[in-house]
Amino acid sequence: MIKRSFIKLTGPRLLCDQVEPDPKKPETIPIPPRLVLLLHEPLDSTRETLIKKGDTVKRGERLFLYKESTEYAVSPVSGTITSIASYTGDFGTIATYFIVERDEKDTPSNGFAEIADTPNLKSADSFLRSLPGAPPLSRFTDPDCKINTLVIEGTDSDLMSTTRQYLLATSKEEIKRGIQILRQMTGVAKIAITVPENASDDLSAEGVQVFKISQVYPKALPQMIMQDHLEIIPVPGATCEDQGVTFMSIEAVISLAKAYAQKEPVFEKVLTVIAKDGTRHRVKAVIGTPLHRIFKQFKLQTNERDRIIVGGPMMGHAAYTLYHPVGPDTDTVQIQDRDAIPYVSDYPCINCGKCVRVCPANVPVNLLVRYLEADLYEEAADNFDLQSCIECGLCSYVCTARIPLFQYIQLGKHQLIELETEANNA
Repeated sequence: MIKRSFIKLTGPRLLCDQVEPDPKKPETIPIPPRLVLLLHEPLDSTRETLIKKGDTVKRGERLFLYKESTEYAVSPVSGTITSIASYTGDFGTIATYFIVERDEKDTPSNGFAEIADTPNLKSADSFLRSLPGAPPLSRFTDPDCKINTLVIEGTDSDLMSTTRQYLLATSKEEIKRGIQILRQMTGVAKIAITVPENASDDLSAEGVQVFKISQVYPKALPQMIMQDHLEIIPVPGATCEDQGVTFMSIEAVISLAKAYAQKEPVFEKVLTVIAKDGTRHRVKAVIGTPLHRIFKQFKLQTNERDRIIVGGPMMGHAAYTLYHPVGPDTDTVQIQDRDAIPYVSDYPCINCGKCVRVCPANVPVNLLVRYLEADLYEEAADNFDLQSCIECGLCSYVCTARIPLFQYIQLGKHQLIELETEANNA
């Protein structure tokens, strides 16, 4: 829902959608014959891979690319690896994908079952990183990362999605068990949970601090929660973890509870699918399910030049193929009709000031974009607060000249990291 100021002295007031009072259960997507698994490690043609085309894998088996690899994917099914290839994401990020052809015979891996009786952070990080919700377990095991506050996100951070709110409303017992497991494993002194401002706070009895989050966008973003509820001012260029706070999706908490109860990883991901006309479907699909399988079940047509957005309309990114898989952190998928895609331009800024007024981080966006357009990334960071941006996308939404400000800022941050890496390696 969008509310605009009558006298036009302020920017638009965007309200995040709320879950329905009596939410329906998700519709389950059948496990497809072929799953696509993404591994966030580049494929090197000069090195021999640990997993090869034609290898068989078990359900729950970890897939490492090389012997020295620390990153892994987990196969949700038993099957055969039929392809291993490079995947190029946003800003040239290189990953690797596996295609697993499912076998009718289901053979589970017993690796996690052997250590599941006693929750342990190290073993959890070794087996459960790829659970639905993508629990950030490696942040707790990193010796350079001192976490003293864990915030569980029961609110959806982008518009139109109600995935986390649905899980908050329907999985209270699993949430409580998951919190107990996390407290035991991590030893973190302070655990908080975010809930919509009109929700009950019955989780406070579990020794958890409850943060009531406004429906106004972008109040549910991590940096806003740190500022509004933890009284921690985000430091430009620093991560939340650098300041001792980590955020975890409520689905990750539920998945941990289920994994330890069943003594095996779980793979069914809940997500919100938004059709071209705005109709929403709540879906449960196995991680690795190609998006076209979901669209086919709901008879959602995609045409040439339609846009598939993974994530919400403000912060999501475009998928390059209908075979893009459901990932552990995929909360929302949206189809945008080619005729409804907002027009963008390379027209110069007209200094209307809307982007400055709407920015929650008080970034001088109108000045910043001039430096980004000129590829002056270090100057943009030093003089015009590039690193203070929380990437909410409001500046692009209100821009009169239709400049893709959000994308300029994302590219600027990416290029700045590249420049810093080159300088450190020189």
